[in-house]
Amino acid sequence: AAMAQMANRPDDWLTSDEMTALLAAPTPVVFWRERRGLTQTELAEAAGISRAYMSQIESGSRTGTPEVLARIARALRVSLDDLVVIEEPS
Repeated sequence: AAMAQMANRPDDWLTSDEMTALLAAPTPVVFWRERRGLTQTELAEAAGISRAYMSQIESGSRTGTPEVLARIARALRVSLDDLVVIEEPS
């Protein structure tokens, strides 16, 4: 099933350079917004939140509610998993 899903979404495959950029981005939201060619204001409007809130999510100072993250994921055409950073226990 995973292979079939990947075959249907080749535009979401990441090159090595893109993976490096994703890992270097302050948050995955920043990477995907830039990859989709959206401004912060455009993404905030599409997700139904203020640009200030979007800025806080992108900087990592706020995580965003599950509902807001789901709306951002829909606007970016990615899965919610693509936006969530799971930190390793220390």
